Amino acid sequence: MPFVNRTILVTGASSGIGRAVARKLLSEGHHVLGVSRDADRFQTSMPNFTAVQMDLSHLTGLADQATQLSKDYPEIDAAVFCAGAGRFGSLEEFSFAAIEALMTVNFTGQAFVTRALLPGLKKQARGDLIFIGSEAALKGSRKGAVYCASKFAVRGFTQALREECSKSRVRIALINPGMVNTPFFETLSFEPGGEAGQVIEPEDVADAVIYILHSNANIVVDEINLSPLNKVVKFKKS
Repeated sequence: MPFVNRTILVTGASSGIGRAVARKLLSEGHHVLGVSRDADRFQTSMPNFTAVQMDLSHLTGLADQATQLSKDYPEIDAAVFCAGAGRFGSLEEFSFAAIEALMTVNFTGQAFVTRALLPGLKKQARGDLIFIGSEAALKGSRKGAVYCASKFAVRGFTQALREECSKSRVRIALINPGMVNTPFFETLSFEPGGEAGQVIEPEDVADAVIYILHSNANIVVDEINLSPLNKVVKFKKS
């Protein structure tokens, strides 16, 4: 596909997958709106980068903030949702507030921002909404009831939204990676293996995003599942 300079919003741009996606898009010359809870965590002197401070875990005011963002940048024609959090344990180990918090950052906040952007996206010559899901969206697992629910929600959301947008020029795609080498695991009791082939790198996910954006505008890449060649899970010593 011939190069088209685009304006792309990336959530979770301060670290991990989001930062890798933002860097890849910037290297291609796109204008990136990098969304994070703390805009100071990812700064670059590149003129095509704009830091945006927005916290998807706090719904109060999020709709107004996202709507204002779409008005300030009506040229936005794509968004990549990378923000998310991980917490695992049996359902009874979760407080009611913890259940709500995980669902909010992994699903509801993303739905709010999507709702705010969608009318503007439908006015563009082409539009893309790319969601970073998880292998946890494909199969429930022990100690993952709430986390899996949040990712299943994203998967169902994208499937339904794809149908709703089928008569527009907006494409909806979902990428489901396995364990990725990011700070996601710093507070968890397990982590992926550290050798090549045992873990997905953030740049691998970024490459999948680029593949979707570069694909023929007349097709939709519905879903991509990424797995390491040799899945290894290491449990940390307590």
